Order: sequence, then structure tokens, then C-alpha cells
Amino acid sequence: MTTTSLPTVGKPALDFTLPSTADEEVTLSSFQGKCNVVLAFFPLAFTSVCTDEMACFTDDFALFEGVDAKVFGISVDSVPALKEFKAKHGFEIDLLSDFKRDVCRAYGTLIEDTFFSKRVYVIVDRKGITRWVFVEAELGDRRDNAELLDQLQRLE
Repeated sequence: MTTTSLPTVGKPALDFTLPSTADEEVTLSSFQGKCNVVLAFFPLAFTSVCTDEMACFTDDFALFEGVDAKVFGISVDSVPALKEFKAKHGFEIDLLSDFKRDVCRAYGTLIEDTFFSKRVYVIVDRKGITRWVFVEAELGDRRDNAELLDQLQRLE
């Protein structure tokens, strides 16, 4: 993985495999033909905006399932830290650890100066094609789930 720019809408999503809080590795391409995927890159576990964001994904878990979408939070935190973060707040979504920063760097989300990710949303359809990308201007901003769900509904 050497790409360092954001994914291009209409192009195949860059495949990756990362360890998850479900004690298994998650490979993006394994969802092809099965469901849409929302990749929610976030800066760091245990911060207020990131906690609120993951809690909202949990609150709307059924709504995302209703549009045949799987949501993954991705950060540079270690799996043990993400497991603690998930357990403490009761999140339903699985969190993926990009501890080596390879995926964040490949997807163009890594802030090299701070060594953590920007807040970026990437929607990948059932065919593995990138359909929507949004980068928050400020780390403290986040998309409302209604916007993500609207983008997913447009894929149907």
C-alpha cells in the first residue's frame, strides 16, 4: 500500500486487512457481493468527539443494517486500547486498529505531524467501488449519520 491520496469516487477501493475488536482480521474485499461498507477513520479513542461519533453509530446500528451497510471505525490505536474503548462505552460496531498506520497512509487520512488520522468517511459499495468520500475540515467536526444513511440509500 503506497497510495497517499484520498480514494477516488468511482474507482475500486484499496483493499486492506486489519485486526478488529472482534478478535479477527477484517478484509475489506470480503464484503464484496455482500453489503456496503462505511469506513469511518477517526483520530483517537477516548476523545470526546470520537466517543460521541462511535456512540451515534451504535445508536443507529439498525438503520445502517437496514440499508445493508456495515460500519467500521478505524483508528491508529492498538487493538487492546480499542477493545477497552468499545467495552467502556458499549459500542456495537467493530473497531479496526491501524496501529502501523499503513491503511491511514494509503487512504490519505494520516496526519504525518501528529501520526493519527483525520476524520474521514469512505463509503464502499457491494462491488468494492468507492462511492462517497468526505473529509472533515476540523478534527472536532463529524458527519451526522443521516447524511451517511442518505448516501447509502442512493446506492440502492
